[in-house]
Amino acid sequence: MSKETKWSIDPSHSEISFKVRHLMIAHVKGSFKSFDASIYTEGTDFTTADIDLWIDAASIDTGDTTRDEHLKGPDFFDVANHKQLNFTSSTIGKPDKDGNHELWGELTIKGITKNVKLMVQFGGLVKDPWANEKAGFTLTGTINRTDWGLIWNSTLEAGGIMVSEEVTISCEVELINAGKKDLVMQLDEVSDGS
Repeated sequence: MSKETKWSIDPSHSEISFKVRHLMIAHVKGSFKSFDASIYTEGTDFTTADIDLWIDAASIDTGDTTRDEHLKGPDFFDVANHKQLNFTSSTIGKPDKDGNHELWGELTIKGITKNVKLMVQFGGLVKDPWANEKAGFTLTGTINRTDWGLIWNSTLEAGGIMVSEEVTISCEVELINAGKKDLVMQLDEVSDGS
């Protein structure tokens, strides 16, 4: 069966966020405000999903303008040279006893691509009041930022480091069924015999 159902992200009901330990005692949270994806499935079977997600690196928001500018700079995302983060799925596993699926794929940050695993919880499928079919998901995972060259840090006077290497990813995603995939037909030229 071909993957013919197209899904779009509903940006007003979706969030891509993260948190990182700061000063080894608390967490700083942030999110990316601009993102989109190309998602295709066989019907409504999301274990068949092909996902290509891109995130505008410059849309990072941690609630502090100075910190956000540092994160956009060469010490971290280097948005002048690397405008997007990208995730492309490879496999989605069957659910465990708690309904969690393993989602494997390639995450590209600053031109470096690494294989990552996220956990996906399917929230359900429903029609909204305007007859749009919607699907909801929660995605979580942990990555080490240094794997993508995000190595900036500072040693604290009392020992330890300012920012942990471990980053926790947490996403709430609501998809809208956008209908059938756009099919492209190629027609052979028909000779009229003259």
